Amino acid sequence: MIKIEIFRTLVGKVSGYAVKGHSDTAEYGQDIVCAGISSLAQTALLGIGKHLHREVDYKVASGDLRVKLKSEPDDLTEAILETMILGFVEIEKINPKSVRILEHRR
Repeated sequence: MIKIEIFRTLVGKVSGYAVKGHSDTAEYGQDIVCAGISSLAQTALLGIGKHLHREVDYKVASGDLRVKLKSEPDDLTEAILETMILGFVEIEKINPKSVRILEHRR
């Protein structure tokens, strides 16, 4: 199962996320659920870093991606991250046994 954690500030803005695990719905390298989640998560990281030029702490390993904004979320980071979450939610709806999304406020 792919476990996705969304971290929000007390006012509800996304400050980071973590994606861990594999969906195990197909062979490694052939799993469309894993590929979709990975693409959304990595594209959001690239958009924040390379397009918005925001600093982030991140860790990337097989089956594990963790991202945390170094500064407070703003409207532009929020647009990218909320769009990523919309994609996650749609994949979770189609594959509820393979994807689980949890949200935390801090």
